[in-house]
Amino acid sequence: MPLFILALVLFIVVDVVIRFTIKKMNEKKLRKEREEILNESINLDFSTEAVSLKRADVPNPKARILCVDDEDVILDSFRKILVLDGYAVDTVNSGQEAMNLIKSHHYDFVFTDLKMPAMDGVEVTKLVKHLRPDIDVIIITGYATVETAVDCMKLGAMDYVQKPFTEDELLEFTKKSLVKRQDRIQKQLKPRVHIAHLTEKEKLGAGEFSIPGGVFISDGHCWTSIGQDGTAKVGIDDFAKKLIGKISGIDFPNLGMNITKGQPLFSIKQGNRTVQFLSPVSGQVKSINHELNEDLETLDFTPYEKNWICSIDADKLDTELIQLKIGKNAVNFYQEEIDNYVKRIKELVKTESNGSFELQWGQIERLDEKEWYMITGEFFKK
Repeated sequence: MPLFILALVLFIVVDVVIRFTIKKMNEKKLRKEREEILNESINLDFSTEAVSLKRADVPNPKARILCVDDEDVILDSFRKILVLDGYAVDTVNSGQEAMNLIKSHHYDFVFTDLKMPAMDGVEVTKLVKHLRPDIDVIIITGYATVETAVDCMKLGAMDYVQKPFTEDELLEFTKKSLVKRQDRIQKQLKPRVHIAHLTEKEKLGAGEFSIPGGVFISDGHCWTSIGQDGTAKVGIDDFAKKLIGKISGIDFPNLGMNITKGQPLFSIKQGNRTVQFLSPVSGQVKSINHELNEDLETLDFTPYEKNWICSIDADKLDTELIQLKIGKNAVNFYQEEIDNYVKRIKELVKTESNGSFELQWGQIERLDEKEWYMITGEFFKK
């Protein structure tokens, strides 16, 4: 037994060492590739786009950056530091050249010096935010011009970086700026709703809602799929699951009970709270998916497919299916519900006066009891 344990420990240590070595080798290889790109960029001719342009375009960049400064030493520093860390960088010596580039190229950031002849950083900021408001502007400033840099932020610049800066300072600043940009964009994007055929093994993407093709959606956010024999499998849809968040239990209907469309069919538990879901069709409860209650975490991957709650031997499909949503009608219904939910939840949580709001999965879970029952009643018991 001691020999077995010793062998196991040695195996783990060797495995860790090998993984660490491979990681370092890959990092070294990647850095060498970026160094080669950096060296080649010095000799490329981009005079047709901008006379002073030097471009270092790395594969799968963290972000695309355009740097504008009339001092080559500053641009060389930006290019060397940022390219080796995985950013694609273009550099030019004048604001005019920068304007030509942003008209025909996509950048995430424009880093611009304040003090430049002909067109200074203030003008660059104004024009970039006018021509391409989607691009974030960072001001490069010295101590004496910090006040002007702050004024540029009133014109739409994101932030400013003060020179001289160390390599670590620039990398940390750029990383924080990228995170800030990504967070802002994510909050601005409207949650997407798309029709997709997903299995229980495919996790739904954060930031989007999914409706499998061929699935019907009820006003109260139950999904229904119809078998060839007329049996209707029923569960909660993606909208309900993502907004409710963690589910602690399910109250199933009684096997064999007769149910009418619009009557309470099953309940979802969240701690001491319970919300009823109404049946999307009429008929007799034919089977119960008790296995789901044993592994509720599978709902985090998808509430569809095998994660149905019960099946109903439906007897009025010819008249009741037309009252449910499918395909584009279901997508449009989701979009309306998202808008209604955002409006309603903003009233409840009283967001800041600037109106910023982020739709979050499991948001309902954090409401107090009165608000929780108010929201679940409005969206799921209908």
